[in-house]
Amino acid sequence: MVALFLRLFYRVKVNAPATEPEGPVLFVGNHPNGLIDPALVFILTRRKVTFLAKAPLFKMPVIGWLLRGLDALPVYRKQDAPSKMAGNEGTLEAAKSALVQGRAITIFPEGKSHSEPGLAELKTGAARIALNAAKEGAPVRIVPVGLTYAEKHVFRSEVLIDVAPAIDVQSFLPADSATEPDAVRRLTERIAEGLRAVTLNLEQWADLPLVQLAEKLYAFKQGGALDAERLRLWARGVQLFRAHEPERFEATRAHLASFKRRMELVQATGPEDLALVYRPGNVVPFVVKNLLALVLGLPLFALGLVLFWLPYQVPRAASRKAELDVQATVKFLTAFVVALVWWGALTVAAGWGAGVPWAVATFLSVPPLALFTLYFSERWETLRRDIGVFFTLGNRARLKALLLADGERLSSEVERLASEYRSKLDAPPVSGPVTTTP
Repeated sequence: MVALFLRLFYRVKVNAPATEPEGPVLFVGNHPNGLIDPALVFILTRRKVTFLAKAPLFKMPVIGWLLRGLDALPVYRKQDAPSKMAGNEGTLEAAKSALVQGRAITIFPEGKSHSEPGLAELKTGAARIALNAAKEGAPVRIVPVGLTYAEKHVFRSEVLIDVAPAIDVQSFLPADSATEPDAVRRLTERIAEGLRAVTLNLEQWADLPLVQLAEKLYAFKQGGALDAERLRLWARGVQLFRAHEPERFEATRAHLASFKRRMELVQATGPEDLALVYRPGNVVPFVVKNLLALVLGLPLFALGLVLFWLPYQVPRAASRKAELDVQATVKFLTAFVVALVWWGALTVAAGWGAGVPWAVATFLSVPPLALFTLYFSERWETLRRDIGVFFTLGNRARLKALLLADGERLSSEVERLASEYRSKLDAPPVSGPVTTTP
């Protein structure tokens, strides 16, 4: 149910092996989005997954109830309750026991949810749990999971779940107790390496669309397909480029941003679209689609506003004062509860006022109408702008030709940048520091 609702809230893309991991598995991930992050792991597997969450969340309305229902384990942080830090030993023991029993658990070794686009320093709790279970004979594997959100607070925005090859914990087992700290550190560093392989590690989320456009331009110039690994190299290259040549970086960034905006005006998702000829046959579907959106969409949108204005405001109000990294969690969970309650209330009201047939019709029509209303409200500006451009730009073919030429010039510039920075990117990224708390 949670996985289904997440797929309705986000456009989820998964890059993972075809076969699910069996036996004791420890999923480890970056942590940019509160309780949404462990919930996304549910999409990767049909197995029941136990996860660790910071203790204060268990005291929150709805969230605490949900965590207990999912058998989540509380982690006590020093800043929340110093006197309860000893309780973490029980949490680590419970997590270890779950692995020994062959179960799957999820932990976020950064130790906190945060809104920075790069990995925070990793804590050693994940490594210690895995090694303790392996010492009891459990064939534990650690699976790094990278979560990349386009706009984590926005309905129907994109999230990529990227899974790295599993890490065999047995090879990191210490020879004796004296070498155990070193084993913990080595495994933590290996986890960090795995996570860096499946995360972009950008300095700013605003860099993401520019990194994606740079990859599209490069692939267009090379004549190949988009490449996920190359996308991560672009992310690393952005950091080097900004640090080494800030003025040139800002100029290139401005050109890319301008080009992206102009592509959006002609509904081009990439430079390859600009090579298409804009014929009358393309105009008819465009006109029909947008007229249908206006003729059918606006009345449905108006009806949706009347029916759902109040429940739409509740999640926004509830998340307004939440910390940035848990805003999406609060909004998602509040919307989940309010939607079910409001759905039931409308169904009962229709049945009481008009009879059983209307109650059934309301029950079936409320979910699609609610989703359409939310989608239409967030996409209205795009629709309005595109219609305006269609009627004000008389020669879109000419505009596309100009953009194609501009795109080819930018492609050449991006290719030059790739050649200049390729040798610097061949070196592995610098490892972040590792701390010793769970």
